[in-house]
Amino acid sequence: MRIIADLHIHSKYSRAVSQQMDIDTISQWARWKGIDIVGTGDFTHAGWLKHLKEKLAEDGSGILKTKDKHKQKFILTAEISSIYKQGDKTRKVHTVILAPSFETVEKINRRLAQVGNLHSDGRPILGLSAHDLAYIAIDIDPRCLIIPAHAWTPWFSIFGSKSGFDTINECFGDLSNQIFAIETGLSSDPEMNWRLSMLDNITLISNSDAHSPANLGREANIFEIDKDRITYKEITDIIKTKDKKRFLSTIEFFPEEGKYHFDGHANCKLVVNPFENRYPDNRCPICSRPLTIGVANRVEALADRKDGVWQEVFPQSRHLVPLREIIADALGTSTISKKVTQEYLELTNRLESEFKILLDIEENILDQEIDSRIAEGIKRVRAGAVKIDPGYDGIYGKVHIFADEDLGSKQQQTLF
Repeated sequence: MRIIADLHIHSKYSRAVSQQMDIDTISQWARWKGIDIVGTGDFTHAGWLKHLKEKLAEDGSGILKTKDKHKQKFILTAEISSIYKQGDKTRKVHTVILAPSFETVEKINRRLAQVGNLHSDGRPILGLSAHDLAYIAIDIDPRCLIIPAHAWTPWFSIFGSKSGFDTINECFGDLSNQIFAIETGLSSDPEMNWRLSMLDNITLISNSDAHSPANLGREANIFEIDKDRITYKEITDIIKTKDKKRFLSTIEFFPEEGKYHFDGHANCKLVVNPFENRYPDNRCPICSRPLTIGVANRVEALADRKDGVWQEVFPQSRHLVPLREIIADALGTSTISKKVTQEYLELTNRLESEFKILLDIEENILDQEIDSRIAEGIKRVRAGAVKIDPGYDGIYGKVHIFADEDLGSKQQQTLF
């Protein structure tokens, strides 16, 4: 049975996150989206942990369920920002921790509270290395899973161009064998990561890192699991063993849509395709300040394979555009417009869920059940027939589904 899991989100206690990110609202959006399991996010924050205990029930499986009739499933997760010096360089690495119980979470929180302030932000900033953070979590409970978050983001990630490392071993040292997965992030996809042989034994997962309910599931993971017998151990075992029979695929942004895909400088509105243009010392030709080196450039720098060589070895990925974006493009309006919201809710309530619509419903049924222009948009996205202005330096890319009304073949602007 297909299970869709989004294991990295944030609560209303995190900086720059919607105040609607509470369990009731998250659960409602998970149902509209078709997400079976959601990471709680932010278990290090006392206010959020109190809310989780009020809203979620444990049954010993490591999977928490809402106490209402819907029984929406959750896994305890948190993201920690580590800022520290290593090798004469300031490192800034974000790490996601999965934990099997409230008891384990409370022990982790007590230990981390001795290091830094857990109260100011749902995603705390600690002067603790990624290695030492992993050691603390695994020492408290070996069932914890340590996952480098959005692994290629320039500023805050294991491979980031500004403050990261070149290998997992550089970052985690003697605990590298405890790193079973990385999160590819919005600005890269599995196909890009396949170019690095050092990741052959690493499971590539994808999550939304949602800061608002509508962004839940913009990236996610598809597992083959008995829906009525899901356990924390089964999910983490699938990830740890890179089980290709039970890890079916990831749901992906087109990576060009991510806000750090290309190089660039937002203040000067300069976007740089690193495969076409290079500037001396990677400085902006307009203001001479350093460019932000994007994910595409960074992957190219570390890759030791040509594009696509190992695709057949790995689970597939499904590149999608969120349904609200498709509706907005079809209707020629904004994703936050009332018209788009009304259409989205009508479709998801009538046709089960967003992922059912985007992934499963046959095209002839789409034509019968959905406005013809929206149906055409869904079909174009499935075919990859979209045009994208790539994101750069913190600015999301822009997907154009109907930019060319005569799209007859796959025209995605892609580099990999």
